[in-house]
Amino acid sequence: MSRSTPRRGRLPADERDRRENDLLDAALDLLVEGGPGRLTMLAVAKRAGASKETLYSWFGDRAGLIRALIERNGERAAAAVRAAMDDDGREPRDVLVDHVAGLLRLLTSRSSVALNRAAMDDPELAAALLAGGRRRVGPIVEQYLARLDESGRLTVPDPGDAYRLLYGLAIRDVQITVLLGEDPPTERQIVDDAVLAVDRFVTLLRG
Repeated sequence: MSRSTPRRGRLPADERDRRENDLLDAALDLLVEGGPGRLTMLAVAKRAGASKETLYSWFGDRAGLIRALIERNGERAAAAVRAAMDDDGREPRDVLVDHVAGLLRLLTSRSSVALNRAAMDDPELAAALLAGGRRRVGPIVEQYLARLDESGRLTVPDPGDAYRLLYGLAIRDVQITVLLGEDPPTERQIVDDAVLAVDRFVTLLRG
């Protein structure tokens, strides 16, 4: 009996993941360096040392490539938030301050700003950005707030409303001003803003 051999051209899953990440890294570098106008399938292929055929086969088109970048960004952000929120042994204030500071760093980072600008003129990409960002992370934070309420560590009658309140106190107009061209906040400003937002949040919840 002849032994079956792998189909030609098909990469092992781990190798495929690595190659995809290399392509996405190249695409993100181009976006950050030159904005949406710099991002073409040809430019990504050259930067990553790949073929355009591979790019089109794996991502479909330029919009699909940007969508994959958004999805990867969202997955990484959600994983980080989930890991932080799963630690019920820490003080809630510390967890929330770290979350808000991380959120501010993410939303004002060069990569996040570049992705937002790339998605602005495409309703489908804008929807993907919302789905992969706030709407993915929000439920994780809401579950954490619900656990705080159940344990009596913080009174949170409506975790959904509480999350929207926290998000508003944290972000304010910071993301918009950076998207419009202002310098991002410094690390000191981010930490100070996170502490202030969480302290106001806790005060409002306590009435």
